[in-house]
Amino acid sequence: MTKVILGGGLSGLSAAYYLSKVNHQKIVLLEAANRLGGWIKSEINENGVIFEQGPRTIRPSGIHGINTLDLIEELNLSSDIRPILSSNPAAKNRMVYANGELHTLPNSIGSLFKVQKPFSKPLFLWLLGDITAKVKIVNDESIYDFTKRRFGIEIADYLISPLIRGICAGNAKEISVKFLMKNLFEYEQKYGSICKGIFNNIFVKKEPLVRKPLATRAKVERWNVYTFNNGIETLTKALELNIKSNNIDIHKNVFVNKIQFKDNSAVIETSNGNSYCCEHIISSIGAKDLASLLKDEHPELATMLNRIKTVTVGVVNLEFQGNQLGEPGFGFLVPPSETPSILGVIYDSCQHPYDNTVLTVMMGGYWFKELFGDNPSNEFLLNIALKDIQNILKIQTPPLRYKVQILKDCIPQYVVGHESNLSSIDNYIKNNSLPLSLCGSSYHGVGINDVIISAKNAVNNSIY
Repeated sequence: MTKVILGGGLSGLSAAYYLSKVNHQKIVLLEAANRLGGWIKSEINENGVIFEQGPRTIRPSGIHGINTLDLIEELNLSSDIRPILSSNPAAKNRMVYANGELHTLPNSIGSLFKVQKPFSKPLFLWLLGDITAKVKIVNDESIYDFTKRRFGIEIADYLISPLIRGICAGNAKEISVKFLMKNLFEYEQKYGSICKGIFNNIFVKKEPLVRKPLATRAKVERWNVYTFNNGIETLTKALELNIKSNNIDIHKNVFVNKIQFKDNSAVIETSNGNSYCCEHIISSIGAKDLASLLKDEHPELATMLNRIKTVTVGVVNLEFQGNQLGEPGFGFLVPPSETPSILGVIYDSCQHPYDNTVLTVMMGGYWFKELFGDNPSNEFLLNIALKDIQNILKIQTPPLRYKVQILKDCIPQYVVGHESNLSSIDNYIKNNSLPLSLCGSSYHGVGINDVIISAKNAVNNSIY
């Protein structure tokens, strides 16, 4: 019997890769677009500058980070990596735009004990607020409320709110604390405070992480993040070549019209008039898109999937003549309380050896419609981005090159109750014996490492 993968983004490609290693039956991948790779897209202009549409760096740390490095090693891409070391200003200097100014966030042990704007007192004093903070026993809460309650309003406003805007273009007052701080939240719920939780877990023996050569190199050299010489799309292109070499049946420009489940199998009807009878579906498409395919047969499951909302992000890539940045760094984020219409700016030219200043401006997200309306033009977004760049970074010259893209519904929002909703989705699939596994950014993480490991787990679920 055939196994079908829905979606050819990073998670779908990863699922095809992992499935081809363990499955010798027919594998079909269906993609609605005319290309594979999803939101990951790296365009190199005539000046050799990379304009990234989506993610631009990957973290090497933790089990999920090691898994991605292992995948990269298996794809023979190790020599294509461009690491950004922890000592690099692009790793150390992360800024926030607050009260009309750019401020470098504390980035060393010593800086935690100094007053650094926009904070009104040393950061360690805010962190010590956890010791006296009252416990609130709840199943879940917003990451804003959690950090405000345990560490104070300035941590919530100047650290967490902009961080959530940078990671998922979301509103920290709605995003679940379990999205980014699950361990800290559970420490409070179990021990009464984060400090007590950390202390009680200091001496808990942990299994050492197994590292292959590339992951070992990343640790020894102290990589903070890494990218590829020709952009992140290097990874998805390599995955595409690999699965093609393993004779996976790939169909682009194919829309799925309907899915029916019957007798522990599934039938998929597509826009080109074909139908596929398969023993298992691995869906890497967005939860909302999957819900539309299941609503007739499984309306309850569709309702759960539709609870996973998404936001639209405008991406403006800019190249300016020469070096026009004062302080090198990763870039800056903007809290929602500030007046600029942008979420933040990434300093791409601090991560690549460009002669010119290269920036990526992120716009909209949770606030897209409020700020820009339903259907803003590319020129409209470009002008807003340039205005904010002029005001904040004092760059007055017009860009040499630019690219504007609107990524509709590109980032899922893990709002309060997301984990409980996922549990209900999993239980429904199991209780109804549906031959269906889910992966991708809608469920267990929006980062590159997260969607790759979700694909690996989905494949394991499909074969056992």
